This record gives sequence, structure tokens and C-alpha cells, in this order.
Amino acid sequence: MQVHVALMPGEFPELDLAGRVALVVDVFRATTMVVAAFGAGCARVIPVASEAAARSRAAALAPEPVLLAGERGGDPIDGFDLGNSPLDCTPERVGGRTLVLTTTNGTRAMLKAGEAAAAALAALTNVGAAAQWAAGHRRDVTVLCAGEQGRFSLEDAVCAGLLVAGVLRANPEAKLTDAARAAHRLGISYGAEPDRLKQDAAWARQLYRRGRAADLEACVRIDVAALVPELVAGAVVRGAHSLTWAGGAADTRTGRSSGPGAT
Repeated sequence: MQVHVALMPGEFPELDLAGRVALVVDVFRATTMVVAAFGAGCARVIPVASEAAARSRAAALAPEPVLLAGERGGDPIDGFDLGNSPLDCTPERVGGRTLVLTTTNGTRAMLKAGEAAAAALAALTNVGAAAQWAAGHRRDVTVLCAGEQGRFSLEDAVCAGLLVAGVLRANPEAKLTDAARAAHRLGISYGAEPDRLKQDAAWARQLYRRGRAADLEACVRIDVAALVPELVAGAVVRGAHSLTWAGGAADTRTGRSSGPGAT
């Protein structure tokens, strides 16, 4: 098994995901929001590239209960029902509904992941379960970091590193590319103190200045969700893995699980 991390979206066009497993990471905030949405009973999430595509897709789904969700530049889109805050995802708002989602960075990575043999969404909130899901496929793994408007983002790289740690725990013989090894080091550095990302990550500081401190708190919590949203035929659904994971983040020093059932 080989593990690679695409640290910036500029790498996406050249990536060949055929036969591989892909994990999409957009910690601040798209993948964290989707994990929260399924935790609140969302039916499915349909990622699209643009505002116009979102409106068109939502109209085509009528009379299905649909919500338009997304942001541009971190701000909610005028006329949409939701932004991309995980705190928006309450059972009252999203339960039983389809979300049509477009974001600045995350949905681009989700659409790329559709080229893989299997794809899922990961955030700090479900990092342990997502790593176990990927390792269980026994295929080469690519982690797609959504980044920030084409640039490297620290929080996504840290999450990718924790995913690498989890895959290594399940398969110690996995081979890491240089990018995966670098991300792994970042995961080790931040895994025990994810709150540091609120100060160290550039996009976190931007969100804080925009009054999104509560979002940041929600996004840096590790392993509070045991579900793995999977991308199937262009839609994200709550995966079958959701009910099987025992919990526990990968220990960032030893690679062992820190949760129930650890050995």
C-alpha cells in the first residue's frame, strides 16, 4: 500500500486516482460541515462547482426537500439556506434533507475525488474513523487537501498527517511519499494540541476576525464523530462504516489508538 498526500490543489489535475482510495480534507470548514450534517440526520450532500450549478441542481431535485448550502471567500452566499458552518447543521435544519453544496475550496476536491475507486470525506472530527475506512480498502491511498484558494493550508496538512498515522497503524508496511511523510510529521506536531491551529493557521485567523470563533472550536475537535461520509455516484452519503468504528484517535507518537478497544 502506498500513501500520498496532495498538499495543494494545484496538484489535482495531474493526479491519477484510478484504482486508489481518496480522502478529501477541508478542515475549515467544508468537510467538517458535512460530517456534522450527517451526524444531524442529513439525507445526502451533492457537491457542485458553482453557485449557478447549485441553484440549477436544487431546482431539478424539486419536490425533494433540498437546502442550498455554501460560501465564497468564507462568507455565506446570498439567497442560500446555509453557509458552510458545522454549527448550522442541526437536526431541525438538515434532518432528512439533501444539501446541494458549493464552496471555494472543498467541493473542488470532492469533485476530483470522484475519479477514485472509492472516496470519502475526512476532518479532524472523524479522522480516526476515516483512516480506518481508508486502510480497510487495502488499496493505495491519496489524501486531497483542499487548501485555501490554491494555496497550502496548515490545518488540512495536519489532518492529512493524522490520517497517515491512522493508516500506518492499520498497515505498518505502508509506503509513504515524501509529501505523506511531511504531513505525518505535522500531524505528530499538532495532534496532541489541535487548538494551536486556531492561532497558527492563516485561514483560522481570518475566520476569527470574521466572528467565526465558535466554528473554529467545532472544527479542531478530534474524533468526536464515528461516521465516514462516502462519495458515491456524485453524491456524498452516510457510509456503512459509520456504525462500526470503536473510536480513538491515532496516537501521534506511537501510532496506536487512544480510544476504546486500543491494543
